[in-house]
Amino acid sequence: MNEFSLRNSVLEYAAKKYSSVPEYLWRRFPNYAVLRHINNNKWYAVIMDVPKNKLGITGNERVDILNVKLDDPMERDMLIGQEGYFKGYHISRGNWISILLDGTVPIAEIYNMIDQSYKVTASKKKKDRMRLPKEWLIPANPKYYDIEHAFDDRKIIEWKQSGRMNVGDTVFMYVAAPISAILYKCKVVECDIPYEYKDKNLTINTLMKIEILHRYEKNNFTFDILKSKYDIFAIRGPRNVPHSLSCELNKYTEEKN
Repeated sequence: MNEFSLRNSVLEYAAKKYSSVPEYLWRRFPNYAVLRHINNNKWYAVIMDVPKNKLGITGNERVDILNVKLDDPMERDMLIGQEGYFKGYHISRGNWISILLDGTVPIAEIYNMIDQSYKVTASKKKKDRMRLPKEWLIPANPKYYDIEHAFDDRKIIEWKQSGRMNVGDTVFMYVAAPISAILYKCKVVECDIPYEYKDKNLTINTLMKIEILHRYEKNNFTFDILKSKYDIFAIRGPRNVPHSLSCELNKYTEEKN
């Protein structure tokens, strides 16, 4: 694959996967193409054509390079010096690297580097959306909602979303006193649903839809057990599930199913 087709392949990949339109910002450098995020305008890749000798390669002819940003300084240092990889041309600070677009680096590897750079430069909200699924422990107050019977006649309910939940996340629902125990394992099937509600006890700005996966017995994971075995002393809002508790919750689910 020649340089021209590699440049086009990169631009086509960015357009298809990220809806990116290349921007040619410099009249003096008409072949420099910037790719940026739609929501925060940050650059995540730049295609440039530069003389070989600027990269420490013998020759004056111009070659296409792709500048991308990495998250891990160690990975950056390991790549620089490998064939086809260089310190970021003109943007060496902040873990940027340059990749030759002459066939030296396989195109699949180049695509992977674009994906990494896109994630690193994304907004916090977008990074949350691209992360791996998480497990949450969330509270429910039976004084305000009959959560004990919420799933009696349906598998999916709407629930207040007060954390950065994503579709595919797992939610373990802790029901407060007088039950004081984890009752449900659920999966988030829809999130970030706009909703406005407020009274003296409750304010809701966003909803999510959760689907029940398992119902625990009231004595399986009581507050006393959570406190004594897993060092959980309060559940006032969404929180991460400790690894040891996650193992027990999921093990119990598998055994019962």
